[in-house]
Amino acid sequence: MSSYTSISPDKLSRLIGTAGAPVLIDVRLDDDFAADPRLIPGATRRSHLDTNDWARELAGRSAIVICNKGEKLSEGAAAWLRHNGIAAEILEGGHLAWKQAELPTVPADRIPQHDGRGRTVWVTRSRPKIDRIACPWLIRRFVDPAAVFLFVAPAEVVAVAERFAATPFDIENVFWSHRGELCTFDVMVEEFGLSTPALERLAVMVRGADTARLDLSPEAPGLLAVSLGLSRMYDDDLEQLNAGLLLYDAFYRWCRDATKETHNWPTSKVKP
Repeated sequence: MSSYTSISPDKLSRLIGTAGAPVLIDVRLDDDFAADPRLIPGATRRSHLDTNDWARELAGRSAIVICNKGEKLSEGAAAWLRHNGIAAEILEGGHLAWKQAELPTVPADRIPQHDGRGRTVWVTRSRPKIDRIACPWLIRRFVDPAAVFLFVAPAEVVAVAERFAATPFDIENVFWSHRGELCTFDVMVEEFGLSTPALERLAVMVRGADTARLDLSPEAPGLLAVSLGLSRMYDDDLEQLNAGLLLYDAFYRWCRDATKETHNWPTSKVKP
């Protein structure tokens, strides 16, 4: 049973993917992580021995601490965080309970190497539209909340990736790109182990809008229209990305929570 210092896997799963999700800290021992090198979506690995060192980075935010079984490591690290003024809870039952609930996990070997500040760095073509907004949204919400995205001239993506230790995406002949009829967003959902009904539905919308197959999803034309509209509203790629993140937050919540809801007018109309 949840207490004010713990959260159930089911409740946490409803927070992951939303803009206001707590910071997820995985403090499993190296041996436990090696036995199951997968992360709860959005989680970052930290050592419980250094809690006081990384606690300052969480100022003003809430955190969920995850160990293998939800016992001493997460309890102790969460208590230290609370001592430092951070609203911290533990995941009940730890990583094992999450896995037993058959909730999504991200393979650690699919996550690019972090930079010196603990962030993954990605690079793609400038003037982002559908895939190049949807993929950063997926990464920020489910893989690395601190991820950095660089938008550069199309001809320079590969060279920038090499010179700045960044991961290229949504260009030809790289790992994170279109495969057959799938768009890059499809590939990321699959490779990151995030194939939930909501994300699969969103992926069809993105694929339809991104590959000019608007018949794939009734919502694809709307996604295409608003994506092109955003591209006309913003000259700055990062400003456009930030606006697009809100768009995908809304589409995701619709895919997850509201697909059966309708809206009618007038409100007083008598149903037959």
